Amino acid sequence: MKIVKLSINLFVATALLASCAGGKYRKTEKVYKKQAKEFSKLYKQSPVTGQLEKVNVKDQQWIASINFGIRKPNFVVIHHTAQDSLGQTIRTFHSAKAGVSAHYVVGRDGKVVQMVNDLYRAHHAGLGKWGNDTDLNSSSIGIELDNNGTTDPWTDAQINALTQLLTYLKNTYKIPQANFIGHMDLAPTRKNDPSRFPWKKLADQGFGFWYDDYLETPPLDFNPKMALRIIGYDVTNLDAAIKAFKIHYIQQDVNTAFMGENDLKILYSIYKKFL
Repeated sequence: MKIVKLSINLFVATALLASCAGGKYRKTEKVYKKQAKEFSKLYKQSPVTGQLEKVNVKDQQWIASINFGIRKPNFVVIHHTAQDSLGQTIRTFHSAKAGVSAHYVVGRDGKVVQMVNDLYRAHHAGLGKWGNDTDLNSSSIGIELDNNGTTDPWTDAQINALTQLLTYLKNTYKIPQANFIGHMDLAPTRKNDPSRFPWKKLADQGFGFWYDDYLETPPLDFNPKMALRIIGYDVTNLDAAIKAFKIHYIQQDVNTAFMGENDLKILYSIYKKFL
């Protein structure tokens, strides 16, 4: 009898611990699951065939192709949170009023929090353009790094955790090396994040490009505007595109659109990697 009672008490204690551990986010988890179920209904309506029956044409037929797959991300967009803590960012992403989110948040201590399934569309990129893509929310994974954007250092623990996450994403979704970008790259008129970021460390491991140690002088007919466009920048506002490029690759004198001799050499080095 004592053994049974002890087992019951142990079960109750374990259940209480589990409920307490998940209790902090029970409410938001419930909202997430409800919304995910609503999305799943869209697939269940036509899980095998298509939507042609909804089209008002007399002569129609379903003929299945053997070549198809699920939608997958093709870019990774890196941000800094510009907030004070991982907890504050989680609260922001739980705010319906704020209306923003990211797939992952990486803390200063290396903790990685996933908040949106990889195959769902998070609200992290906003208005912007990279290459011909004008809806990066639909084509990318968003990663927020816990950093205030001004004075916080980038810790080894945080960068190491990020590279582990990027390795998983690159291998799983076959994301090209060129497609690891910053928020400022796709939204140069609005954003400057992540600022002061160690992009070279990422590029050395295959996430994005970096310029060569030996910098060539560009040819006389080198066109900086064309080079920026080929890399991916929206050059509609050329000054903004130059500033975004400098935030990413030069990290000095980033508030001016002037490009000196060395800046142009760096641009030329990056540009050649996209040819």
